[in-house]
Amino acid sequence: MIEKGNLLRKMTLTCMFTAITTLTSSFFFIPVGFAKIFPIQHVTNVMTAVILGPFFAVIQAFLVSLIRNMAGTGSIFAFPGSMIGAFFAALLYKKIKKIQFACLGEVFGTGILGSITCYPIALVLLGEKAALFGFLPAFFLSSLLGSLFAFLILKILLKNHFFNEILYKNNTTDNRTD
Repeated sequence: MIEKGNLLRKMTLTCMFTAITTLTSSFFFIPVGFAKIFPIQHVTNVMTAVILGPFFAVIQAFLVSLIRNMAGTGSIFAFPGSMIGAFFAALLYKKIKKIQFACLGEVFGTGILGSITCYPIALVLLGEKAALFGFLPAFFLSSLLGSLFAFLILKILLKNHFFNEILYKNNTTDNRTD
């Protein structure tokens, strides 16, 4: 069970990541066929996965996808891609405790599983024959770029003593092996 103060910190950080990611979605996206790829989402997925864990990473990905869709800056394909990627990033980080594995989880979850999940959605909702290989390269490239940026940002931030303490105070386990 998460204590009240820690839960409030995690909820606040989730809201901050959601707000930053949503605000940047209107500036940093690349339209590719049916989808808009958004590397900043992958940066945020990896960061929330490492800092907050699986539950809050998936909640953040869902909220950003929902708000972006409501604002017209996202597509329906943002949901499976970002949420699956955030979950796998957090799961691998939780198990292995290495930032590079969180990045690999994001690339695998979004770039491969998320793109495969979008194929039937495109067929059902858009009524169009969408090529699976139309989603795969776009999602893979976007998640790879975002994960690389997240890796660099987290490595820099972890060198800062203040951020290091915040990270491990918010995390459920002390995993200072990175």
